[in-house]
This record gives sequence, C-alpha cells and structure tokens, in this order.
Amino acid sequence: MEAASLAKKADGAVDRDVLLSIDDLHIWFELKRFGFGHAGYVKAVDGVTFDVLKGETIAVVGESGCGKSSLMKAILALHKPTKGSITFDGKKLSELDDKAMRQYHFEVGYVQQDPYGALPPFMSVQRILEEPLIVGGVKDKQERLDRVCKAMEEVKLTPVNDFLSKYPHMLSGGQQQRVVIARAMIMNPKFLVADEPVSMLDASVRVEILKLLRNLQEEHHLSVIYITHDLSTVSYFSERIFVMYAGNLVEKGSVRQILDNPYHPYTKALLTGTSEPDAKNAETYKELPPGEPPSLVNPPSGCHFHPRCPVAIKGLCEVTYPPEFEPEPGHLVSCWLYQDKDNVKR
Repeated sequence: MEAASLAKKADGAVDRDVLLSIDDLHIWFELKRFGFGHAGYVKAVDGVTFDVLKGETIAVVGESGCGKSSLMKAILALHKPTKGSITFDGKKLSELDDKAMRQYHFEVGYVQQDPYGALPPFMSVQRILEEPLIVGGVKDKQERLDRVCKAMEEVKLTPVNDFLSKYPHMLSGGQQQRVVIARAMIMNPKFLVADEPVSMLDASVRVEILKLLRNLQEEHHLSVIYITHDLSTVSYFSERIFVMYAGNLVEKGSVRQILDNPYHPYTKALLTGTSEPDAKNAETYKELPPGEPPSLVNPPSGCHFHPRCPVAIKGLCEVTYPPEFEPEPGHLVSCWLYQDKDNVKR
C-alpha cells in the first residue's frame, strides 16, 4: 500500500485526502424507568475523534460492549450523534437533506457480521443483488443483470449462472458472505464498513474472505473501517489500528506499531490472547486482566480501565481521564504511564 511512502500526520494518519472525519463523537442512549422518567444514559461512544483517508483501511478493535457497533451505526447514519460530528467527503452528515443522505447511503457499503441473517431467505441471489440497483434507479434490466454478474465475478461467485437462481440456504457460509460483499459493492461505493465480517465463518474461510476484501479495497481504492475483536486478523487487511475500550479510543497507531510495541495496558491484554504470530510483546501479561468491561451506564471515574489495570497509578488513574500522549510519531495512547509534557497531544 502507498501509505508507507507518505508523510505521517500527528494523529497517525498519512498525508492523503481525508474521506471520513469523526470529531468528538458522542452516542448516548437515554434510559427511562417506567413511571419515573429519566434514569441516565448508556454512553456507547463517548468522545471519539479520528480521520479515515481516501484509499485507507483502519481496524477498530475491542471487546464486545466497548462501543464498536454503535460507532459503526453512527457512521452508517443509523444513529444520530448526541454530540460531535461526522463529515464525509467534506459534508457533515447532520446537514444533509433527504436526497443527499440517499446518495450518501449509495456511497457507503456495509458488510454485516452474520451473512445468513443479513440475506432475505425468500430472495434469490440475483434478486438480492438487483435490489440496491432498483432502489438506486437503474431501470434497464440488462444493465442490472450485467452489473450483478460483474459483482459476482469480483467476489469469485463463479460460474455466475450456477449462483444466480440460488437462495441463501443453498449456499455455504463463505458463499453467503461473498453475496453480502457483492451487495455492498454493487453501487460502487467510496467507503466500506465491515462489521466483524469473518467472525461467523470457519477458520479455513476467514483468510480467503479477508484477502478478497483487501483485493477489492486496492482495486477500487476504497476506504474501509474493519470492526473486529480479534487482533489476529488485522495484519491481513489494515494500515492502522484503533483500540476501543468503554466508548473511547485508548490507542491509535499503524499495524506494526500496535502489534510490535503496544503501549496501553488494555492493548497488551488483548495481545495476550491473540494468535497473531508476528505480534511482539504478546506475552507481556501471563493472563488476561480480571473482571469484565465496565457498564457504559456508569463507567468508572478517571481512566475507565483502571479497575482492571495491574499498573494503574494510585491517586491519578482513578481520578482523571488521560489525554492523548504521543510516545513515538503517529502512535497515540491515552494512558498516564506516558505523561510527558513534550509528548502530550492537546
């Protein structure tokens, strides 16, 4: 990928045009008790900032319940921000009218986690892939068929005629996911959101699907957000990794920076359980830290990881949430262990 040859910016991105910009994003869901009114908020995303560049792939990793899916749904315009903004290709999503939002949905493809649940069981593969084209106003039947066949060839569902008339239950899990990917690509998007696209697949199929996604990304110069809880797959597919915990991004850096030299104790804990053979420092912890991810209704004060952290600084970590520090260029971490006035990123 071309990223390695380009100058890096302060947030770990490289000097390419920004396609997606997330600025201080908060996604809070109000809780209500019957008869008692307001009962607090679920702070699913609580102050997230990052950019995705044109043609770049990033991975957002973290345990279940850390806010990854809420972040993804906000990017897909399925959740409205409580605070902050999402800007796509220079336009804020909150300012788009219905016509512009419709166009935005054509420019952003979505690869779901569960391929069987994502595909309507009563529709053939041809009908599934034609549906976005019909909604998008492609009226000519032959043009729709040509585009369907091209998309199927790109995802290696060949011979095409063997699959056009099949229904989802007649396909293997890997073939179902290829249909999901073809549907996400059928409108020629600029941006792809892949929500744990291989977690429901057999191990033997995962690498094939990740290589397919990488080939599509390179061929179409797509920007991609790859959401996962598994650090062992990110090196196949991503340029940068963002580590998420309790609604916040706690570490950002290139794939090699995160795998070779993780800073945040939570990132090191994730690497303890990884099967990534090239990950250095994976044995930093002999075991995963005790406890469960915190409640997003009432997260711990200060650094949200401090109740599980074996190296927390008493009197500091439990009181004040750390800012982002930059111990090395392009590698950011929110952890008081790296407090240094010369390296703090305001």
